[in-house]
Amino acid sequence: MTAATSEQSAPAMPSPGNWVRHAATVPETHAYPAVDELLASFRQLAAAHPGLVTESRIGTSTLGEPLYCFTVGEGPASLTTDGDGGYVVVGGVHPNEPVGAVTALHLATALCESPELRGHFGGAWHIVPCIDPDGARLNEGWFATPTDKRNYGRHFYRPAGNEQVEWTFPFAYKKAWFDRVLPETLALMRLLDATRPRFLTTLHNCEAGGVYYYMNRPAPELYGVLAEIPASLGMPLATGEPEAAHAPVYSPAVYGCIDMKDAYDYLEGLGVDAAAKIAGSSSAAYAERYGTFYFVTEVPHWSHPDADDNTPIERRHADVVRGRARALGEAGAFLGGILDAANPHLTIRSPFLRAVREFVPSLTELATMESARADELPDRPATVSERFDCEAGVHSLRVRFGGMLLRALNAEVVAGTATPEVRRCHRELLETYETWERAAGPVTGDPIAISTLAGIQYGALLAAADHARALDITGDPG
Repeated sequence: MTAATSEQSAPAMPSPGNWVRHAATVPETHAYPAVDELLASFRQLAAAHPGLVTESRIGTSTLGEPLYCFTVGEGPASLTTDGDGGYVVVGGVHPNEPVGAVTALHLATALCESPELRGHFGGAWHIVPCIDPDGARLNEGWFATPTDKRNYGRHFYRPAGNEQVEWTFPFAYKKAWFDRVLPETLALMRLLDATRPRFLTTLHNCEAGGVYYYMNRPAPELYGVLAEIPASLGMPLATGEPEAAHAPVYSPAVYGCIDMKDAYDYLEGLGVDAAAKIAGSSSAAYAERYGTFYFVTEVPHWSHPDADDNTPIERRHADVVRGRARALGEAGAFLGGILDAANPHLTIRSPFLRAVREFVPSLTELATMESARADELPDRPATVSERFDCEAGVHSLRVRFGGMLLRALNAEVVAGTATPEVRRCHRELLETYETWERAAGPVTGDPIAISTLAGIQYGALLAAADHARALDITGDPG
């Protein structure tokens, strides 16, 4: 980040290979950078290292904003060559997940300042600071105060599924067909086609709990260091309920990628119209044609000791999941009632409204799927971490979707287009939402230093990139 947000110099750079120690090198900061600030920081770095950093435009956002990639490497760097087998790092694929902005800038800075680090990897690093600036700007209201949970919920934005960069790559499977590729997604496709990278990471973060990982193929030699990196900074692994029930488990808190073909089969098995629920595929699936090793580190804003507590509790696992299903169903029914009542009177097709029109109905659908999953679970006690994930997940979705619905209704109020019914819905939602805010606070846990979150992500991506460096990857389309 710029000098205004970075409060101290990074610790001395450890030697390449000691990836655990690299996690402690991110400088302290108390805010996430806004889009303009982030790009300015990258340009300052490029100006300070003109022989190492090259700025390239790779596309245009939906609202017309240029999209940039900064390539760090020795000698002339170009995105028009026939693939360099290097490393691609993409921030902001989900605009409500800003940890990656800090990680990406620290990575670029470290590469510029350490010839030893550059030499170890022996290839160019193509770093996209923010691939969805349109969405990121709608979250900037909480970036300056990330520990304020109330501010977070009321300024939260996550696009509807067919507007998310990460999930709008081309997809065709059974009855599903998707080719409505976003401009931002097209920019990433071009970048991957140009570089044919041996390593790709998209920078994500979650909300509460512990650290977990995704990769597109097993890598047993990585599992130990991936557990050690968060432990070195006092962070637990997330060992409770998985984010996606159909993702393979390679090791505690290490999962195979969320694959849309697997998701389709899983939903189909539950009796759901999978083709209607799945949009596109992911960057991981697109990069498979080049043999790319894909890797993700998920770090939480807030942590709780229950996240990795595998102590059995008195309640059965299936009953804990059913409790989650009931709570999701109740939230979906309430928010759905508000949305249905307000809908005929809404005149502003804001991004918030587009998002809640998709997400609110998904709560009741998710409740149905969770109930069906509970019926198939083995009869055993739940663990503390499983109970935590079920409860924290409900709080997260209520705060997220309720907050976006508040923003959609408030857009009408501020614009002077709100009818009495819209104002009534706004008041009713606000009253319930305030109770949800109070309930979520203690459950989601304590805020974590941004330097810790970015440090874990940074150390883990270096370890994974080092693994990819040693793989036999041709870079040829498959």
